[in-house]
Amino acid sequence: MMIEIIDIERLYDFEGLPLIDVRSPSEYTLAHIPGAVNIPLFDDEERARVGTRYHNSGKDAGFMLGLEIAGPKLAGYLKKLNSLFPVKSPLVIYCWRGGMRSGAMGWLFAQAGHDVYVINGGYKAFRGYIREKIATAWDYIVIGGMTGSGKTEYLKKKKEEGCQVIDLEELACHKGSVFGHLGQQEQPNNEWFENILWEALRKMDPAKPVYLEDESRSIGRVSLSESFYMKMQHSPLVMLEVDKEERISRLVNDYGAFPQDELILNINKLEKYIGLEANNRAVEAVSSGDLATAVRILLNYYDKKYKESVVRYRGKVGSTN
Repeated sequence: MMIEIIDIERLYDFEGLPLIDVRSPSEYTLAHIPGAVNIPLFDDEERARVGTRYHNSGKDAGFMLGLEIAGPKLAGYLKKLNSLFPVKSPLVIYCWRGGMRSGAMGWLFAQAGHDVYVINGGYKAFRGYIREKIATAWDYIVIGGMTGSGKTEYLKKKKEEGCQVIDLEELACHKGSVFGHLGQQEQPNNEWFENILWEALRKMDPAKPVYLEDESRSIGRVSLSESFYMKMQHSPLVMLEVDKEERISRLVNDYGAFPQDELILNINKLEKYIGLEANNRAVEAVSSGDLATAVRILLNYYDKKYKESVVRYRGKVGSTN
């Protein structure tokens, strides 16, 4: 059986083959190439030991410690591989930089009868590749509008019409405002967010535009990469013009089911921005069940903030009703 080193650009030429991440469990858990399974050469503690030995005593000493750790576990690696993929087939594997870990596991799997493709540059190369592609390979159309304009609903409609759509807030598990975490799952870390964004984008036609919702640099705790954010800033912006009362009604419908204490807790986070008097009026309105009044008060802040941010699109703004 053979081992071949492949550049990251060829990764998806082998789509459908088992994709194996041989990094440590914590590296894999933080983020990985979507679709990969983890067969770690070292656990987290072993990886730390080998790294320390390498740093303190040099490459050869680190290599010898790695052999001492991995040698007794060779059969275990193959048993895990066979349990995950009972039918013998070619494999694609990677480690952090396409170095000793993927080289060692590639040799073992080849000895067991598999053709093995090792990603040159490993996961690090993948990260650099997707960051560049996300910011350059597609043209984006950004959908903007004041809070409550129904941008998500508009994107859903465009998707139903057959347009290419990415819902960044859905991927980030956050709706963007101080209330955006309500009713959402735990947010991904930045690295995993970018990986799943790439996974969604790579299936789309680069010859056609992709519709996105206008976002600030941060969506909750997720921060958009600088290159991707700048790409959005320089993309055409279509503004949804929606009557304020309609926006208020939509926001009451979206957030009215959440407990009053949760709403008040998040309103209080805005006090330093909206002022004590406005904050107290909004809290009182929620406490009395008058959510529309509370939303109207808060929109004074959010509308001003959004108008200031949209200046960056001056000269490129379209609109739709």
